Amino acid sequence: MAANETVIRLLLVEDQLEDAEHLISILRNGGIAIRPQRPQDAAELATQLAEGAVDMVLASLDAKIVTFADAVWAVNASRKDIPIVATASRLEEDRVVETLVAGARDIALRNRPEHLRLIVRNEFAVLEDRRALRRIEAEMNDSERRCNSLIASSRDPIAYVHEGMHIRANEAYLEMFGYEEFEEIEGLPLLDMIATNDADRFKQLIRDLAKGEPPPRTLELRARRADGSDFDATMEFAQAKYEGESCLQIIFRQRAIDADMARELDELRNRDQATGLFNRRYFLEQLATAVSAAAAGRNNQVLLLVEPDHYSALMLDIGIAHSDELLARLAARLQETIGDSGICARFSDHDFAVLKTNSEPGESTALAEGIRAAFEGFIVEAGERSVNITVSIGGVQIGEKIASLQQVLGKASQASKSSSSLGGNRAEIFDPSARDRAETERIAAWVQRIQNALTGDGFVLHFQPMISMHGQPGETYETLLRMKGANGEVIQPTNFLPIAEEHGLLDDVDRWVAARAIELLAERKKAGKDTTLFVKVTPNSLMEGGLGTWIVEQLKKHNAPGDRLVLEIAESKVFTNLRATQELQQAIQPHGCRMALEHFGSGLNSFQLLSHVDPTFLKIDRALMGDLAKNTESQRKMREITQEAHRVGKQVIAEFVQDAASMSALFSIGVDYVEGHFLASASPDMNYDFG
Repeated sequence: MAANETVIRLLLVEDQLEDAEHLISILRNGGIAIRPQRPQDAAELATQLAEGAVDMVLASLDAKIVTFADAVWAVNASRKDIPIVATASRLEEDRVVETLVAGARDIALRNRPEHLRLIVRNEFAVLEDRRALRRIEAEMNDSERRCNSLIASSRDPIAYVHEGMHIRANEAYLEMFGYEEFEEIEGLPLLDMIATNDADRFKQLIRDLAKGEPPPRTLELRARRADGSDFDATMEFAQAKYEGESCLQIIFRQRAIDADMARELDELRNRDQATGLFNRRYFLEQLATAVSAAAAGRNNQVLLLVEPDHYSALMLDIGIAHSDELLARLAARLQETIGDSGICARFSDHDFAVLKTNSEPGESTALAEGIRAAFEGFIVEAGERSVNITVSIGGVQIGEKIASLQQVLGKASQASKSSSSLGGNRAEIFDPSARDRAETERIAAWVQRIQNALTGDGFVLHFQPMISMHGQPGETYETLLRMKGANGEVIQPTNFLPIAEEHGLLDDVDRWVAARAIELLAERKKAGKDTTLFVKVTPNSLMEGGLGTWIVEQLKKHNAPGDRLVLEIAESKVFTNLRATQELQQAIQPHGCRMALEHFGSGLNSFQLLSHVDPTFLKIDRALMGDLAKNTESQRKMREITQEAHRVGKQVIAEFVQDAASMSALFSIGVDYVEGHFLASASPDMNYDFG
C-alpha cells in the first residue's frame, strides 16, 4: 500500500463472517484500501461508532443479528457524518424506496462487484468533499474574523455597501466624514457622501452596478462630509461579502495635491512598516487579481504562506521586545530569496505570503523548497540571542478549478497547517490539477501496459469449470482474462478493460483471448481432451466487424475444432448490435462454432430475441442467483426460463453458484450447467476432475 493511499475505515454489518469477508475481498481486489470491522451486536456497533474513527457503514438489508434499522439508528445516534450504504442481492422498487427513506445513502448489489465498488468509491469521495468543505468553511470563518479585525483597525477609510446603502464602516471612514458612531450612517445612502456636482455621475455608476456590470477600480470625485464641506477623493472598489451576502467594499482616499507625495503615500500605504514588505491589504488586492486571471483561464500562479516554526517558543527565548527585529530579518531573508520573481508580504502577525505568476507546478515546488532551504541554515541575530529558524510552507497552485479567493486562502492555510503539524521545516503545495495530471499519467501507463500485454506475455487466461447437471461427457470451461502484475499478482479485468475500451483496444483484447483459446483447443485436441471453451465477445468487436471471418481463419490456421468454441455475448448487447451479431453467427456457424447469450432474462421479453439469433446456450442473469435457495420468486422465474428454453431446444447455464442450497434448487429447476466459486474457482490450469 502506498504511503499516501487513503484507507476507508469500514464497518460491515453482516450476520455471517464469510459474507463480510466476501465483501472485503471484492473491495480489496478492486484496489480499494479498507480497514474493516464487524460488530457482533447492536451494542458493539454503537460503541464502535461512538468511540472509533469510522468513514462508512456497509449494512446488509437481510441481516438479522444487527438489522439495517439498528445500523441506521446507531449512525443517527452517533451524530457523526457517517454514510450508511445498504447491500442487497437484488433491487426491488419498493424496497429501494423504503431503504433510501430510512436513511441509506445508496444501495449496492453485493453480487455485482463493480457496482459495490462504484457505490463505495462514490460515497467516500462525497464524504471527503463534505469534510473538506467543513474545513474550508471553518478556515473561511476564521479568516473572516481576522479580516474583520484588520478592517476595524485599518487606517484606510473602508465601508461596505449593499444596494447603495451603508452596512458597515470602520473608524477611519467615520473620522474622514465627520461621524462618531456607525449608527449615524447605517442605512444611509452612499450618494449622500457625494458632492452635488458629481451626484449624477455617481447615480449612473449605481445603475451600472445594478445591471451586473463590474465596478471600476477607482473613481475620482468630490466627497461630502457630515458638516457639508467637500474634498477631492478617490474611491476604490472591490467585490466582497459581509455576513455571507455579496456587497461592495469601498475605500475612500483624500487626494493629495502633489503627485509625488501621492505616490509616496501610496507606497507607504502598501508597505508594512516593521518589515518593509507589502502589507496584507495590498497583497490581497494582487491575489484577487491573480485569482480572477485564473478564473479566466490564465493559470500557472502560486500562493505560498510562510510561517516560522515554533514561533511562541522563540518569543519566550528572545523576548517579545525583539519580535519586530526578528520579523525584519526573516522578511529580508525571504525577499532576498524571492528577488524579483514574486511579491512578498507580511500576511499576519508573524506569517508571510508570496505570490508568483507564470509559475508551473514544478517551478512552484522548486520555489517553495528554495525558501525552506534558505531558512534551514539561516542564523538570525535578535537582541542578544542567535537562533536558527526553520519555516513551514503551505501553498496552492491557483487555477480554474480553484478560482475563488476564499478557496485559495483556505487551501493554502490548510496546507500550511499540515506542514507545521508534521514537525515543520517542510513545504506542501495543493494543486487541484495534480489529480487530473496523475490520472492522465495513470491511464497512459495502463494503455501502454495493455499494448505491451497484447504483444508480449502480459495477459494470461484463467478457466472456470462449467459442470453438467446431467452427466454430459467432455469438459467445459469459461475462459476468463487476467493480467500479470509486476510482482506476480493477478490483476482483474475490471482494472484495465474500461481503459482498453476508452482507448479503442477492446477489439484487440477480444481477439487476443479468442486466438489463445483457439490455440488451446488445438492443443487439447492433440492431447485427446474433449474440451469446450466459452469466450466472451464485447460489443466493440461486433461493431468493428470482420470478427467472424478472422475466427474462421484462426481455426483453420491451428486446425482447431470449431464445435468446441462457444462465443458468449450479453443479451442486452445483442439487442443493440443485432445485425453485427447475425453476421458473426453466419460466418462461424458453418464451422461448428456455437453461441451463448449471457445475462439472459434481464430483458422484458428475452425469448423474443431468439427469433433473430440462434444461440445454443442461455446463461441466466446472475441477478436471479442472489439468495436463490430462499427466494421463491427467483426460483419461479428461473424455472420458467429453463422450461421455455428446453421447449425451443436451448441449454441453460446458471452461474455464480454460492452454496449447496442453491445447487439443490438448480437441480430441481432442471438447468443443464452450473458454474460458480462454490463448485470451483477459476485457475490458470484446466485440471478440474469432471468425473
